[in-house]
Amino acid sequence: MYDIVIAGGGAAGLSAALYAGRAKLKALVIEKYNITGSQIIYTSEVDNYLGIPSVSGFELVNKFREHASDNTKFMEGEVKKITKDGSQFTLSLADGSEIESKTIIIATGAVHNKLGVKGEEEFLGKGVSYCATCDGAFYKDKDVVVAGGGDTALSEALYLSKICRKVYLVHRRDELRGNKAYQDEISARENIEFIGNAVIDEIKGDSHVTALLYHDKVSDAQCMLKIDGIFVAIGMKPDTGIVKGIAAMDEYGYIIAGEDGRTNVDGLFVAGDIRKKQLRQLITAVSDGANCITSVEEYLNTCK
Repeated sequence: MYDIVIAGGGAAGLSAALYAGRAKLKALVIEKYNITGSQIIYTSEVDNYLGIPSVSGFELVNKFREHASDNTKFMEGEVKKITKDGSQFTLSLADGSEIESKTIIIATGAVHNKLGVKGEEEFLGKGVSYCATCDGAFYKDKDVVVAGGGDTALSEALYLSKICRKVYLVHRRDELRGNKAYQDEISARENIEFIGNAVIDEIKGDSHVTALLYHDKVSDAQCMLKIDGIFVAIGMKPDTGIVKGIAAMDEYGYIIAGEDGRTNVDGLFVAGDIRKKQLRQLITAVSDGANCITSVEEYLNTCK
């Protein structure tokens, strides 16, 4: 039996693995795919991780994995179900095997909703981004699109307006859905242009994004914007299916837990983008993993 099983091999899971090893806990990390790192591996350049400027997401995650592997076991597998009997957890995997543990950290992450248009996957990291805070600095004095109309999209547009020459806020409805304060700020920014009733059809480019094609829902007119990048801000979907009906979640499916990672279930902890929190960034995911192990140690000590 393990002291701790960590479901997920992204930044939060790897941070937890490192701290579990340092704490001499018998730990196992279960990764759904052979490639570690979740979304960050698709980021061509990370420039906001303290002390390691200008590094690819793939390279950074490999450093994380190498560091975390010293005293922690890793395996590839997909957790399909979690059950608890007394103080013991059982994780049922897709291959039919079962693993027992005293505690679990859920660090399966969240995925950005996609536009689902031609060019989106092709230009990921080459002009297509899902995080203005992560990648906005690369578009200084350039023209970009923010796709979306909710709070996240408005916040991203406002952030980018301080960096970029022009920000087009493109939304499929005729009006924005974000809160009124954001909308007032959007209206006051001279370099933000709202384009409503716009359905995005294709992202074009060569080695990098150069244009966005869309059509007007009302007139059906075909339109093109010459741009350097597009930030897709149409929401995220947390990967919390394995604890549905077990852990308490908010209305969007994020697991409710404080900075200590403790959920409403004793022995079940959560770290990273699937936790309900204000900021979902690489550095906060790493922090979550470390905090969880401190909580795990405290919990295990009370069980002795």
